[in-house]
Amino acid sequence: MLETGWRKVLAWFSCSELGQAPHWNQVASESVHGARLAAAQLANCAVCVEENKGCQCGDEEASDTKSNTNGAFNIDDGRHPVNADSSFAQSVINMVGMLIGLGQLSTPYALEKGGWSSAFLLVGLGVMSAYTSHIIGKCLKDNPKSKDYQDIGHDAFGTKGRVLAAAFIYLEIFMALVSYTISLSDNLALVFSGVHVRLPWLPMSTSQLLTTLAVLVALPSLWLRDLSSISFLSFVGILLSGLIFTTVVCAALFGGVKANQSIRVLDLHQIPAISGLYMFSYAGHIVFPNIYTSMKDPTKFTKVSITSFTLVTALYTALAFTGAKMFGPSVKSQITLSMPRHLIVTKIALWATVLTPMTKYALEFAPFAMQMEKGLPAWMGSRMRRVVRGGVGSGLLLLILCLALSVPYFEHVLGLTGSLVSIGICVIFPCAFYLRICWAKVSKLAVALNVMLMAVGAVLAVVGTISTSKSLVRSIQVGHQG
Repeated sequence: MLETGWRKVLAWFSCSELGQAPHWNQVASESVHGARLAAAQLANCAVCVEENKGCQCGDEEASDTKSNTNGAFNIDDGRHPVNADSSFAQSVINMVGMLIGLGQLSTPYALEKGGWSSAFLLVGLGVMSAYTSHIIGKCLKDNPKSKDYQDIGHDAFGTKGRVLAAAFIYLEIFMALVSYTISLSDNLALVFSGVHVRLPWLPMSTSQLLTTLAVLVALPSLWLRDLSSISFLSFVGILLSGLIFTTVVCAALFGGVKANQSIRVLDLHQIPAISGLYMFSYAGHIVFPNIYTSMKDPTKFTKVSITSFTLVTALYTALAFTGAKMFGPSVKSQITLSMPRHLIVTKIALWATVLTPMTKYALEFAPFAMQMEKGLPAWMGSRMRRVVRGGVGSGLLLLILCLALSVPYFEHVLGLTGSLVSIGICVIFPCAFYLRICWAKVSKLAVALNVMLMAVGAVLAVVGTISTSKSLVRSIQVGHQG
């Protein structure tokens, strides 16, 4: 995070000029954190259909064949064929690149609050997520017609399963975008720390004005319907996420800050709150079906999951300990806010963190926009559709901006997203779907394991949601009193 319009981004790459390098483009598109939410809708060639044009994706022969059979370009049920040509290495890059995102900023803060023993929770959630990725592959193998996360939900529980999966996916998108906007605001304040802007007729701080301006700059991207532009933004987002991680590592190695701060052993009181932060770091299961279907050899999907989560968990753990040891109790909820401001890598990290949200808005909104356009009256012209799409998107983005400025508490909003939504998508739902779909093939031991994981996930979701909600309410009350 709805499931996405991922497949359509893949389809676009096959027909663009960049298609001359299919493997690189596929890696670029499939790894986008936000593109995980743009996959199913975009993959149905909705853009082509909306304009009443023949689909130009893929080669001419395939297009002609497809258009003459099964009504494959029907906007409601059409499926665009995804080239299954990703190797093992490319699939690992796709999954790792998609997982590393906003969550990496908060792992040092979470470790310092929970104590170094909480690293076992971080690793444990990584193992759980790797396992649920594995069983998602089993669900897809059981029904080759399933192409995305919502399809799996439908296979398991019918229409109710699809609706539930879609609801959680859209909710995760919305809450993640609020978190991204809060991060934009926090880091923008440091980028322009010496700037003071006041408008006498508008009671907003300098940080709020700068954030509003940045969002307004990004707002026109929501009117885009050209897949090349959206895919470009998604690729830039991937590069920025990787750049943030690299700059944090460089600051730790060459920044002159000694990693000699002590970390408490364990603070049980903080575990419910930080569990959501840890869980959000592994959020990405809704795009895994697209990675599965793009593989040359889907039987290696389990190995891809194990390898990817091992690498990501190791990176998160190393980053968490490094940041916590460098800054101790003073570490901020976003590690970029704690880095020494005089360092060049810090300035790069801050700018990358500022620009990342601006690349996410259009891509995260794409699946919702595609679904919304499907429901518009047939008589409505393309220009009116664009106006409706852009108007609704602009309204939602402004709502997200208002929420981010009203509730500027990154760690609480991100933790709430992880506890309330991500645990369901990454742990509870995959186990429930797997048991329902593959019940006849599941051993008693596997049943017990999946039931246990659902129970653990439910407990973490409940206690985490309660804890972060209370903390968020307290922060809001303190903010209003101040």
